Amino acid sequence: QVQLVESGGGLVQSGGSLRLSCAASGSIAGILVMGWYRQAPGKQRELVATMSTDGYTNYAESVKGRFTISRDNAKITVYLQMNSLKPEDTAVYYCNVFFRPAMALWGKGTLVTVSS
Repeated sequence: QVQLVESGGGLVQSGGSLRLSCAASGSIAGILVMGWYRQAPGKQRELVATMSTDGYTNYAESVKGRFTISRDNAKITVYLQMNSLKPEDTAVYYCNVFFRPAMALWGKGTLVTVSS
């Protein structure tokens, strides 16, 4: 079974940067959207950024101008460059792939901690 493997999380000071990566362990046909979500302690999982196969991007208002999503379709890999990190960005970040007919695959998550 194909898995999504995230990497790049860690501890960073406020104002710092991190780059998350997520790669599929095998092939996935019919990918529509790849993206990142996050879940902070005691909160619901929320969208951070997504990118469609044709390059359309969608960002949460709270990360616009600070985070950049990109992807490598050939490698089935999605990245999240996070700059100007804030303590409120602290969360577990999950990779997601949405593919036809209407399926979703999730990674196990990578923890990002931003200290003040």
